[in-house]
Amino acid sequence: MKKFLFCLISILCLVVLVHGQQPFKFAQVTDTHVGGATGAEDLRRTVADLNQQSDIDFVILSGDVTEFGSDEELALAKQILDSLSLPLYVVPGNHDSNWSESGANSFRKVFGDETFFFRHKGYTFMGTTSGPNMRMSPGQIPRENLVWMDSVFKANPDKETPLIFVNHYPLDSSLNNWYEAIDRLKQRNVQLAMCGHGHNNSVYDWEGIPGIMGRSNLRAKDSVGGYNIISIENGTATYTVRRPLWKTEASWAQIPLKSHQFNQATAVYKRPDFSVNDTYASRVQEVWRFQDDADLGAGMASYRNLVITGNTAGQVFALDIHTGKKVWTYQTGGKVYATPAVWKNTVVVGSSDGTIYGLNANNGQLRWQIKTNKAVLGSAVIEKGVAFVGGSDGTFRAIDVRKGIIKWTFDQLQGYVSGKPTLYKDKVLFGDWGNGFYALSKKTGALLWSWDNGHKNRMLSAAACYPVATNDRIFIVAPDRFMTCLEARTGKVIWREKKDSIRVRESMGLSEDGRYVYVKTMDGNLLGISTTADRMDVAWRSTLQLPYELTPSAIVTNGKQVFVPSHSGLLSAVDAVSGEITWQYKLSNNMINPILIIDDNHVVASTMDGLIMKFNLR
Repeated sequence: MKKFLFCLISILCLVVLVHGQQPFKFAQVTDTHVGGATGAEDLRRTVADLNQQSDIDFVILSGDVTEFGSDEELALAKQILDSLSLPLYVVPGNHDSNWSESGANSFRKVFGDETFFFRHKGYTFMGTTSGPNMRMSPGQIPRENLVWMDSVFKANPDKETPLIFVNHYPLDSSLNNWYEAIDRLKQRNVQLAMCGHGHNNSVYDWEGIPGIMGRSNLRAKDSVGGYNIISIENGTATYTVRRPLWKTEASWAQIPLKSHQFNQATAVYKRPDFSVNDTYASRVQEVWRFQDDADLGAGMASYRNLVITGNTAGQVFALDIHTGKKVWTYQTGGKVYATPAVWKNTVVVGSSDGTIYGLNANNGQLRWQIKTNKAVLGSAVIEKGVAFVGGSDGTFRAIDVRKGIIKWTFDQLQGYVSGKPTLYKDKVLFGDWGNGFYALSKKTGALLWSWDNGHKNRMLSAAACYPVATNDRIFIVAPDRFMTCLEARTGKVIWREKKDSIRVRESMGLSEDGRYVYVKTMDGNLLGISTTADRMDVAWRSTLQLPYELTPSAIVTNGKQVFVPSHSGLLSAVDAVSGEITWQYKLSNNMINPILIIDDNHVVASTMDGLIMKFNLR
């Protein structure tokens, strides 16, 4: 008997030595929403509780750390988490990145990184960012995170060690590029995927990968919030909810941890459908494509034979308009979400490093730079050598492009600026993420009038749309689904309407003849609203019918066709007279940025996952 026990113990020890897998516990805290009603208090309670746990090895915080992604909220969250006595691994969620005044730049500064990869007692853990970064759309694992995953796997070729993957979003179609992450994970021994986002405990199957969604740390309608304790033992992950400083509830899920031996060759799972490209092959033709290694969260500018844009790796770069080959690159110290603007041979563009740059459009060399107090996410508009651009430091600036000096500033903004202003007669028009909308004097920067939408929730600001100005009227749309028409001279409301049958959002544009304001609804319709009526009058309709739609990218026209971007990589062209679909082309499965019209026969489009394509319109 003793000999048998000795052999059994020896075998078990050998298994541990070979595979290195030992029992352990860790905690998943998620959706803390610091800055919301009870977020900070609930997180303090959880941290105090975790510090009393003697058998938890580390903590994973899987996104939506803050409510609005502001520097103030991030600093508060970090202050609370600094009192945690356990190792912490954290990734951002959509609330940390979509409304971030820093362009999601402060998160990595405050917490050290946006991703994690580590080994623990025979397991590897990997966490990625989810976005959407600065633009409303379904979630997306940033292109640079996918490139990072490839590099991590290349540096760690061991495919046998069990992998646990963490992202804020579920690994399903709520992430535009879920399949790109899943296809990478299936090449490893992935045994479990974890997420937050949905605020409730749920068990999933993501193409054969066991999935767990964790509950929010918020108390919601209860008196106490909660988090999950995960026990890894004997090839099983057991989930229990811990009510901080109160009790541990019964386990609610047990997930077998095992190798799934994914057969990529025979498995059939849903993937994006690109067959529409064959349908309209006679009407639109790809000229070239360029794939960047980072996300593209900005539109593009043209200069002579160049297309100029910026990426979330902080680069401003130019492509040859004929070949798509990169001509020059300038590296900033942050992420670039601002669409470049060009006057004569100078590119003006802001970066989340808190700088407005003036670059030589021919070679990308620095001509001048203007430092600000925070990130510059707003795009510039240039008129007669003066660039108008808003920042995250509560300030809007007019800049002499030739000299690289500030002409005037307006420093009374209620929130940060991430959009592109509209110039109309003597006015500069724009919104901020503090529910404000402003009309400033082009000449002096003096406030001519301002308008407030009356909301307390900053997320309903009219800050992402490019305002439309015509017929002495200003038109804006916002996430509150209202469309508003203001008198250009005074800012007085002419009409403000919200219709259940016309759920407008931030995507809009102006017809070439000025008769219609094009709006894209959340139901995927393209409508033309009269620019002269005394109400929200639908004067033109397209036959276009997209699925549920969110992207705020502007609608543009060359007079013959109207170009409509979508959040799933589908670009639609609609006849400007009849409203009939002329052609459609699916670039990728990610959000399309503002379109660049080259001439009547050529457009350039880019998607957030780093793809740029030039099209010939036949």
